[in-house]
Formats: sequence, structure tokens, C-alpha cells
Amino acid sequence: MTGGHEPRPANSLRGEALLEIGGTAHLLRPSFTALIAAEEELGPLFALVERAGAGQLRLAEITALFWHCLDPLRAVPRAAVGEAVVAQGLAASSAPLRSLLGQILKGGG
Repeated sequence: MTGGHEPRPANSLRGEALLEIGGTAHLLRPSFTALIAAEEELGPLFALVERAGAGQLRLAEITALFWHCLDPLRAVPRAAVGEAVVAQGLAASSAPLRSLLGQILKGGG
């Protein structure tokens, strides 16, 4: 267990979600800082949402968005995030992805 504490429950009203990495639930929180970092790497977030809607989002983009949104107190290597996405499959990864993308579009929290 990383950091010695359990993640707090995800607040869906804030676009948060949980992602299982290595058998442990990790909180994904689309904070302003996290989204700025993701945008710096991936380009405009609105374009990212459009690509996702068109089924054109790449595994590397999903991994990067998840990695940037990880709770910094429980951070894991990016490769572990990608491995978790592949291990659980894109269908299972779509739930946390929808939460994050929904928060990007509607804001709030």
C-alpha cells in the first residue's frame, strides 16, 4: 500500500473517480493543477474531449490524463497507470475516464 492510507471515496460531483492500480484503489481528481499539467502535455482539453467522443483517444492519452489526476500523496509511476488500464481493459477504464471528461466539460466542484 502506497503512503499507508486508504484513498478517500471519490466525489462524483467533483468529477473524481477511482482507478485500481496494482490491486489498490487510487483517487483520480481533476484539479486545476492536474488539468493544466495534462493540457500542457496533451494539448487543448476540449480537443481531447472531442477525440474521446469520436473514439479517437489513444491509450497514451488516457494514461497521461489519469496519471496527472492521481492523488499526489499516493502517486505511482506512469507505467503502472498504463499497465492498470491495459490489465482492466478499456471498457472498465471508461468509467473513470467519463468522470474526468465530464468534469472538464461541465466544471463545478
